[in-house]
Amino acid sequence: MPRIQIGEIALNYLEHGAEVDAGPGDGPGDGPGKGTLPVLAIHGNLGCAHWLDLAVPLLPSGLRVIASEWRGCGDSDKPEPLPDFANYRMAIHAADHLALLDALGIERCHLYGHSTGGIIISHLLTLAPERFAKVLMLDPVSPLGLELHPAQLEVLRAMQAERDLAFAGLATAAPTLFEPSSLSAGQQPRFAATATTAQRELFALLVDKTRILSDGIWFGTPHDLGREWAEGALAERMPAMRHEHLILYGDQDLWIPAEHLERMAERLPHARLERFAEVGHSMNLEQPERFARIFAEYFIQL
Repeated sequence: MPRIQIGEIALNYLEHGAEVDAGPGDGPGDGPGKGTLPVLAIHGNLGCAHWLDLAVPLLPSGLRVIASEWRGCGDSDKPEPLPDFANYRMAIHAADHLALLDALGIERCHLYGHSTGGIIISHLLTLAPERFAKVLMLDPVSPLGLELHPAQLEVLRAMQAERDLAFAGLATAAPTLFEPSSLSAGQQPRFAATATTAQRELFALLVDKTRILSDGIWFGTPHDLGREWAEGALAERMPAMRHEHLILYGDQDLWIPAEHLERMAERLPHARLERFAEVGHSMNLEQPERFARIFAEYFIQL
């Protein structure tokens, strides 16, 4: 995976597809353009760029996708967290990704974000709105933030300490890959018969990647999402986020409240919410073919 220096740290990223000449018709609300802008893809908390591994090979080769890894995740640098996790705030992750685009020489692009990657994108839209076109979000943390309760923080501590518990916790992010009865508290999740070998192998890799996360990710992210929830400053700016948004939500999502995304779709000027009854938090992993089709149709200018 390539690494690129952005100030004092280096970020890792995966890249798919070839950049094509982007024409003036690539802006929101325009007709068919002369080319397709690249897509910056931002994963969720406890994640890495590999969350797109099943979907990316299914995308057209002409669509350039840069799947980044946050500071503290994957093979990106992992600065020591400050006592209040100030260097792991969502706004800092957004600034990192803006610097990544600068370093790659990308002046304008589309955005895709999964889970907590969604709120990072919302910060990007406030930092440099002119640099972004269309936005696709998959079961995102909304600009409202997210309030985590003490019991949920204890679950994160347990997941950090033991791989089996990390496996069980992460399984709730892709519930349709597992036998429903095995997702109960105290059970070790068992893959459903319908889970493919590729899905099982990738899920094991994603669990392994949680073993190298910074404390700034494990605990800084929930700390800052709670702060965003309490302060509400980013949520107040939703009416100014005028970019076209497509928000995908799996009705079996165990992490993101549906009402958060309903409020988001109501307050964003140009947003559409689509719900899927048989999907959980991670269509990119649970139904990669469907996800890749939606992704390509949304971003490619015909």
